[in-house]
Amino acid sequence: MHARNISVISSADGPTSFFIVGKDGKRKIKTRIQNYFRKRKQDRIKKRLTASHHTLDEVVKFIEQEYGAVEVSQQSRIYLEQRRSIKEARIMRYRPDLLGELSEITPPRHEADSVQEFFDQIALRSKRAEAVPDDIFPIDFHLYEITFPDNGNMQIAIEMTGNEIGISYSGNKKSMKQLKKQCKRIYSYYGVTAEDIRNETERYHCLLAMLAS
Repeated sequence: MHARNISVISSADGPTSFFIVGKDGKRKIKTRIQNYFRKRKQDRIKKRLTASHHTLDEVVKFIEQEYGAVEVSQQSRIYLEQRRSIKEARIMRYRPDLLGELSEITPPRHEADSVQEFFDQIALRSKRAEAVPDDIFPIDFHLYEITFPDNGNMQIAIEMTGNEIGISYSGNKKSMKQLKKQCKRIYSYYGVTAEDIRNETERYHCLLAMLAS
């Protein structure tokens, strides 16, 4: 029996991504099959997707009232780590000039020295992004946590400045199906505008990918 790990990452920055770790051959075949059926499902969802949306402030009230979501302390380690990560990602995307030459880091080509240098550059880029003052690149990040029965846990990361939302969840095998269902419900509540559908924005693609997962 071969071990296998499955990770699901979703955010308002783009479509949901699936990473399946196993034997290379099986991974490629299975990934192609999954992508095929996911594409067919997305096409069906596109036809019936209608404009229905709420603001992030309304999303916060929704998860607090419906699920008892609690905001994570802004002094906690997990909050600070995620805030740093979100800030770096947003700077790389919208203001790469603030990172100078570190905005583009060339991946290594197997040599041990270049691999270490690559990770050193990544660490340096993170520090440079963290040092950018909020008055130059503002960020209004909040992290909420929901605890479900059967050891289920969900975190909702919200960045108000860029109107971005990301949801991650974990739990035992019994709870994962229910957690995915609630994740889809929250994304659907955030929803999309008519303009999102018309222009096929990232918010639109994110919802589409989540509903098709």
